[in-house]
Amino acid sequence: MRALRLTAWKSDPELVEVDQPHPEAGQVVVKVGAAGACHSDLHLMRDFSDDGPVPWHPPFTLGHENAGWVHEIGSGVTGFEVGQPVAVYGPWGCGVCAHCARGFDTYCENPAAAPVPGGGGGLGMDGGMAEYLLVPAARHLVPLPDGLDPLRAAPLTDAALTPYHAIRRSSAELTPGSTAVVIGAGGLGHLAVQILTATTAARVIAVDLRAEALELAASAGADHTLRSDENAAQAIRDATGGHGADAIFDCVGTDQTLALGAAAGRVLGDLTVIGIGGGTLPVSFFSVPYELSVQTTYWGGRYELAEVLDLAARGLLHAETTTFALDDAVEAYHRLERGEITGRAVVVP
Repeated sequence: MRALRLTAWKSDPELVEVDQPHPEAGQVVVKVGAAGACHSDLHLMRDFSDDGPVPWHPPFTLGHENAGWVHEIGSGVTGFEVGQPVAVYGPWGCGVCAHCARGFDTYCENPAAAPVPGGGGGLGMDGGMAEYLLVPAARHLVPLPDGLDPLRAAPLTDAALTPYHAIRRSSAELTPGSTAVVIGAGGLGHLAVQILTATTAARVIAVDLRAEALELAASAGADHTLRSDENAAQAIRDATGGHGADAIFDCVGTDQTLALGAAAGRVLGDLTVIGIGGGTLPVSFFSVPYELSVQTTYWGGRYELAEVLDLAARGLLHAETTTFALDDAVEAYHRLERGEITGRAVVVP
């Protein structure tokens, strides 16, 4: 079968022929219906090296946002049948530590027993940019609800799950009268806007450099949109009566966006760093508002993925996508790198 593989750090992936996988006990092979192209994959291609920041290395097949149909079932697997549409929960932990038992393989505390420490399909192990995907444990599959197909589901497994988890974490701040800010209205951000409008009472402000991204945010339900410039922090304060935003979700993560988040945050508010843009935020007693909580977050839990898929099946959540054939997957990443994708790029094998 064909697969888009990253063969070395700091290089473009290559479309090559590999053996089709077959499941062993407890495993499932999924026929891939769609695989999302994530901006974090560009960090794998351009920034990562053998010196870090992850404990795994190429070669492996890209694609950590995956959905499709059960194709082949290993012995001992119950609850699934061939042809059933499923989404794949991307992070693959040990399955038995306290965090994995709660459904948060992202934070596995026993990496030595995980299939790949701190990673999963498309992140150290073979992912879904291929015709078939071997899933090492059936518990990583989430059945698709009626009315939701793999093409619509695939990008939600990360691009929606990640902001969904961050937003749930700040739910206490997102009460009536509150304001949430989404910095970066691209692949993650336009879904964060929809999640905020569907699940909270907060007013939503979207901030981006690109006019087309702000238009997408407005169509997704943002109450206000702002250009990300030197006046953005004051504009957010002006829109909130001088108080600042109760919760800020930085889907970019550069020095500039982190500084904006700190400058626009409210006392007792939250600033959650979602994007891995490589920025840092100096924190001292007077550098951020009092009791502004600053946290990072990584992906989300299995049960949260089920909730995200339910929102999508009910028409409350939709990823704006541009689709590519597997033959054109490298070009999809090039267009993503050039900032030419509005929403999410999805490869359809």
